Amino acid sequence: MIAEARLALLLGALLAASGVALGAFGAHGLKAVLDAERLGWWHTAVQYQLWHAIGLVAIGAAALPGTRGVAILLGLGVLLFSGSLYVMALANMRWLGMVTPLGGVAMIAGWLLLAWRVPKG
Repeated sequence: MIAEARLALLLGALLAASGVALGAFGAHGLKAVLDAERLGWWHTAVQYQLWHAIGLVAIGAAALPGTRGVAILLGLGVLLFSGSLYVMALANMRWLGMVTPLGGVAMIAGWLLLAWRVPKG
């Protein structure tokens, strides 16, 4: 297996496992603690994390060459996007909302890089 595929599979698996755990924590542990708006931020963070985890696993399974940058951009995007929303929800630090779009841009860039890397055939 090529290194790029291993990286994508590893990141995808770790994001999926932590996404399920964070989703369960939000649904059961935070429901009585956070207001509806902050629970919404948590829910959005979990959704984006899990969707990108699935995408990374698919990228790893495809074992396309040249996808290391894709995996890094998607992983960094999830860290910035979902991570900022998790912290915003827990600490009510609304200024982190300025960081969230940077994660979105990284995720978009990762998907565009993947489209560019698809072999022409």
